[in-house]
Amino acid sequence: MNNIVEKTQQGESIAWWHWHKHLYNWVIHWADTRFGILALIVLAITEPICVPIPADVLVIGLCLSKPKRSLRYGLTCSLFSVLGGTIAFSLGLAIGGERVIQLFDMASFGPIHLGAKAQKALELYQRYDFWAIAISALTPVPYMLFSWLGGMAKVSLLKFVAISLVFRTMRFGGEALLFYFLGERARRLIEKYFNIATVIVIILLVLLALIMKKVGHVFSG
Repeated sequence: MNNIVEKTQQGESIAWWHWHKHLYNWVIHWADTRFGILALIVLAITEPICVPIPADVLVIGLCLSKPKRSLRYGLTCSLFSVLGGTIAFSLGLAIGGERVIQLFDMASFGPIHLGAKAQKALELYQRYDFWAIAISALTPVPYMLFSWLGGMAKVSLLKFVAISLVFRTMRFGGEALLFYFLGERARRLIEKYFNIATVIVIILLVLLALIMKKVGHVFSG
């Protein structure tokens, strides 16, 4: 576990968010304490609301330290991440669309314009609600944005929760399974192939949706 912290501290820095790097290190250090599972629950809930650190870092840290508990960590993170997403969804609905966009504008840092990203996310939501939720829940696309904007896009809460639960479990549960069976080797696989793997999963899901639609037409005809 200490190797991960050292690697993080010595890795490439990002000029405009040194605070982010310190926050990252502070989050991952909890994996070395007896409060690791509690810290994971807190991070999983708060990440979709306001925390810019992906919960994966703590899932990976905990799984590395105790691989045989990996499935517990992955499932815990999945469930509480969806709970956090549901809270953000409800807050966005209560606050209202324009104010949410303004909040993301105010939260922008340097070259990162979250207000513009939020507007783009809303447009995607309104056109492809299922895929918007699925892709944000599974990939590095910010789940936080799509959680806050769900109510604005008039997506049903039940639909948001159901899709989020499936794809967040695929993400964190998939990481947990790798550590359960592969241990330390899993970290290298995730670092090297995570983005490629998620793209492949999305392509397979699109193909499956097209096949199901085709089959539906055949039976309805």
